[in-house]
Amino acid sequence: MATAPDPAFPHARRPEAIRPVFPASYPLHVILSAYPIACFTGAFLTDWAYLASYEMQWANFSAWLIVAGLVMGVLTGTAGLVDFFSSRRMRRPRAGWWHGLGNGLVMLLALLNAFVHSRDAYTSVMPWGILLSLLTAVLVLVTSWLGTRQTMQALEIRP
Repeated sequence: MATAPDPAFPHARRPEAIRPVFPASYPLHVILSAYPIACFTGAFLTDWAYLASYEMQWANFSAWLIVAGLVMGVLTGTAGLVDFFSSRRMRRPRAGWWHGLGNGLVMLLALLNAFVHSRDAYTSVMPWGILLSLLTAVLVLVTSWLGTRQTMQALEIRP
């Protein structure tokens, strides 16, 4: 049964013309990637807060965020590999390869950062802890931007 358009909203779409923002086959790893991004950038911010206050709990927060980012990064990476190898359209652009290699480097830096943050509070942050946190945060943001852009192009999603 078709409904008549509402005269108050002459430009409104009919209900059957509305499409979902994301298709049902939207890659799971893109959704999961929000967790490592938040954890690794949060670890840099908590390292910075530690340097501003010398409150030991900030260093603990950094260590916890790095471990949480590593756990979620492994889950995200596993889902990303499944998406990458199951879709030819995902492998075709060169950005997909850079995204995968960059995220592998992010995980290695984060693992090294977790070992550095396992030391005493001041030595866990200065000088290598905050530098590794900064490198990890910047690299995860860059690789996530590359991967999301490539995924949107592969799925032909226009903003």
